[in-house]
Amino acid sequence: MAVAPPPAASLVLSPKQARSPWRIPSLPLVISLTLAVSRCLDLAVDLFKFVANIAAIVILSRGRCGLSRCITRYLVFMAVTDLLVIITAVILNRIGGIYFRNSILSTTPACSISTVLIYSSRDSSVWLTVAFTFDRCVAICCQKLKTKYCTETTAAVVIGVVCALSCLKNIPFYFTYEPLFTINKVAWYCNIKLTFYVSPAWTAFAWLDRILTPCAPFLLMLLLNAVTVRYILGASRVRRRLRAQNNGASQSDPEMESRRKSIILLFTISGSFILLWLTYVINFLCVRIENNNYFNDPKFILQESGNMLQLLSCCTNTFIYTVTQSNFRQQLKNALKYPLNLVVKLLL
Repeated sequence: MAVAPPPAASLVLSPKQARSPWRIPSLPLVISLTLAVSRCLDLAVDLFKFVANIAAIVILSRGRCGLSRCITRYLVFMAVTDLLVIITAVILNRIGGIYFRNSILSTTPACSISTVLIYSSRDSSVWLTVAFTFDRCVAICCQKLKTKYCTETTAAVVIGVVCALSCLKNIPFYFTYEPLFTINKVAWYCNIKLTFYVSPAWTAFAWLDRILTPCAPFLLMLLLNAVTVRYILGASRVRRRLRAQNNGASQSDPEMESRRKSIILLFTISGSFILLWLTYVINFLCVRIENNNYFNDPKFILQESGNMLQLLSCCTNTFIYTVTQSNFRQQLKNALKYPLNLVVKLLL
């Protein structure tokens, strides 16, 4: 079975194509214009993702959102890893590959290091989301373990271990590339080695990579959320019966409303993660099972769609977790009003 090249691999274009990042001469005018508009939209979306994560990091780091220090630490580092994905996968790899061709970013060592950084930041982002989901599951379902596990110290240890293991696990990607060509003893661009496609060891590593990200997080998040929702629904039924016996069922229950919001939040996070990574997983399975030409048009579109949605997920996890908090929204409003108030004061 064929092994698909890592999605972080840089696209190699001819010197003639490299002259203009907005037009590929061999394509019809309509397609060239479509690509140009698509790249403009990509830049706008990338800018939004970058600003969203910066805003989340700044606001959460101030500790004024009414969240515990444990939750805040998780959310801050989730935003940090998401920001690293934007910097490595989008700014250095995609934007750098389009607008700064033939720069140091196109050398083989830089390309190889970029791939390792992309995969490391991606895995850290995904597994920190899983770690945070597990932390919330423990906090809701295991009251005895909550006092020992759901602490700032434990969160710091978990974050450090997750990031360290993510880096170690992706070091082998550095050795999957060889120079496309060498000029004046300088190795340029990244060409995937033939052994990556035929070696049983590399095939096993590719499968392990996809199992660890995102297949295992899929299953773990579904399991953890199912356990959490089951506990909340069971506790809610008991609470409703007690309130019905004491005060009547018609009265509103603030605690029940809070639990309902928790269930909605959990389903939103799980659904967002699964939907945004689903295309990536389908592309992975199609390439390995069908064993067809990797660069057929439908498969190329599927691959690029999966990569785009994967990168989009880097600005949704923290966004969903934090924007649902009223204190975060207020802090965001204050941050947006501050430049306007400053301008007004200077003018007056």
